[in-house]
Amino acid sequence: MEQHLAIMVGGPCERIPVLTDINSKDLIWIGVDRGAIRLLEQGIVPRIALGDFDSVTKEEFRKIKQEVADIRTYKAEKDATDTELAVQIAFDEFTPTSVSIYGATGGRMDHLLNNIYMIFQPKIFQQASKIRLIDIQNTISYFLSGTHTITKEQDKKYLAFTCLSAVEQLSIKDAKYQLKNANFTHPVSLASNEFISDSVTFSFKSGIIAVIQSKDS
Repeated sequence: MEQHLAIMVGGPCERIPVLTDINSKDLIWIGVDRGAIRLLEQGIVPRIALGDFDSVTKEEFRKIKQEVADIRTYKAEKDATDTELAVQIAFDEFTPTSVSIYGATGGRMDHLLNNIYMIFQPKIFQQASKIRLIDIQNTISYFLSGTHTITKEQDKKYLAFTCLSAVEQLSIKDAKYQLKNANFTHPVSLASNEFISDSVTFSFKSGIIAVIQSKDS
């Protein structure tokens, strides 16, 4: 049986999709710091709330304690970010088919870069293909070497192939701009490609790629 998790973190509200379009009774939520309050305000009770809770008021924290059965509090001074802890818990304590992260874009650039690059952590790397970062304008998915087919999201027009490492023999088929066995020795973003049908197939021999489906704001 497939198991899907969603993690809500504390990024800007205006970057988050409408939660009623996302939520279902089978979706397991983890609220990270202020993300827990954000879920409760939308009528969603997370399975777990975690963080140092430095971004919530005392009254909001009381509300979290009243509503959420499993609360895990961490010190602000720690080696992992709250979002990283949530992702590790998602894979250590569940067997998810997918982990979707909301509220992880916008705001501080250092937080954004940390959220994008956390998949390189040894505990997370082999699970990278199950992780997505989602906001109202973009979906970021991670791919390890092999052959993959991307299905177009209904409201998205563009896609980018962002090489997060050196990549060997990247080929892109069925897209507006195609590629055959291209090598990249350093990180690079092949931006503003476009879907011409409902799917795009690509392959590469080594490295890791973040594929971004996006639309204009």
